[in-house]
Amino acid sequence: MRLAALLALCALAAPPARAADTASIESVVKAVYETISGPAGPRDWVRFRALFAEGARLIPMRPSAQGPSAVVMTPEEYAQRTSPVFEKSAFYEAPVAQRVESFGAIAHVFSTYESRRAPGEKPFARGINSFQLVQQGGAWKIMTILWDTEREGNPLPEKYLK
Repeated sequence: MRLAALLALCALAAPPARAADTASIESVVKAVYETISGPAGPRDWVRFRALFAEGARLIPMRPSAQGPSAVVMTPEEYAQRTSPVFEKSAFYEAPVAQRVESFGAIAHVFSTYESRRAPGEKPFARGINSFQLVQQGGAWKIMTILWDTEREGNPLPEKYLK
């Protein structure tokens, strides 16, 4: 009985990723956008968590009176923080341009995004997601997503829109 409970707990702690989601750098980034986007309602947080390496972090830059500051979260903390918002409001985020660099078992994706309340609507926000990925056991996993939004005094450079 204890062994079964321990195995069940381990399965919850480290959900298996869909093979197609982590087969390539591009597929894991695409899966992140898919899991956070959709109509108002719950998201597939099991799928979301499976995209991340052990120790992964999500770090948005937030404007403050003293200048931008980083807010560091685990994937679980991100899910807890955003779930109430996503359950009440539609949110669609999609890449409009991406730059991929890789070497050995590491990769970096600079992904310019647009956020909308409905597909086809004018974006209410734009910015850049900086993904750092690692390859583990043949699967690509996200180690960090660091992002900043376009705002007054912080426009998106034209070179990241192509």
